[in-house]
Amino acid sequence: MRVLIYGGGAVGLGIASCLIRSGNRVEIVARAQTVAVLQREGLCRTGIFGRADAEAGVFGCYASLDQAAGGPYDFVLICTKSFDSASAARDLAEREDRIGGQARLVLFQNGWGNAEAFCAHFARHRVYNARVITGFRRQRPNEVEITVHADAIHIGSLFSGELPVLDELCRAIRDGGIPCEKTDAIEKDLWAKMLYNCALNPLGAILGVPYGALAGQPATKALMNRIVEEVFAVMLAAGYRTHWQKAQEFLDVFYERLVPDTAEHKSSMLQDIAAGKRTEIDALNGAVIRLADAHGLNVPYNHAVYNLIKFIEGSRSE
Repeated sequence: MRVLIYGGGAVGLGIASCLIRSGNRVEIVARAQTVAVLQREGLCRTGIFGRADAEAGVFGCYASLDQAAGGPYDFVLICTKSFDSASAARDLAEREDRIGGQARLVLFQNGWGNAEAFCAHFARHRVYNARVITGFRRQRPNEVEITVHADAIHIGSLFSGELPVLDELCRAIRDGGIPCEKTDAIEKDLWAKMLYNCALNPLGAILGVPYGALAGQPATKALMNRIVEEVFAVMLAAGYRTHWQKAQEFLDVFYERLVPDTAEHKSSMLQDIAAGKRTEIDALNGAVIRLADAHGLNVPYNHAVYNLIKFIEGSRSE
């Protein structure tokens, strides 16, 4: 396969390492600083799935689509932050001659609403989503560590797109070291992750602690319970579904399996705040608030953590 990775952060480099290792032609579009180090030193992945190295020159890396070798690509994997979805979609659409008219776009992003940004520019049958519950941490511009893993990467379509076209991509990611499979239930998977992320990410970032610490204290458990209950109610009101019928059913799995499996992980939101970067709060609790407003629901706990993260972001930018 020919695959373009659009976004050279921790997730993008982690997935790129798998595809390179399994013998595919990979090109990465990333920030100039990242590109310079990748071109000089290659790519290194470490962590719980072992080490994978790719020498400089084995893969392409560029600071813009205009510099890339050009398609046609089989897949374009979008690995930017959610707040960059609209600009990424425009950039790719304006240069569709560079990527090819048949390339499938797979969104490796947090939150809800990313697919809509891409469907504004591309046919729905070309847009797919990936659900990732694997912790990636970038130590240096060309080094990524996999810290935790709760479940296989799931890839599917929100718009009844063809699933067999994903077989080779999923197999390549698996062969490269990370479990991955296609699914016909990606909507349920994405909302399961929304429940997980909306409860853990902002509180972990506000308090500066890993996920396990949040579940270990009655006070933060009570807050997470209320956040999950609100997200669940909004999800149902908006006509979406997940793998559980009731919020409590999710919470049972959340505390029994999901949090213990990722107990040592510090959220990407906490990592962004520590680095003085913008967070993805608008695609997480912010998306819940927007849907709640549209359906006349009150979500005070989601509002509270959303506003606290916005305060922290504002304080860091002053």
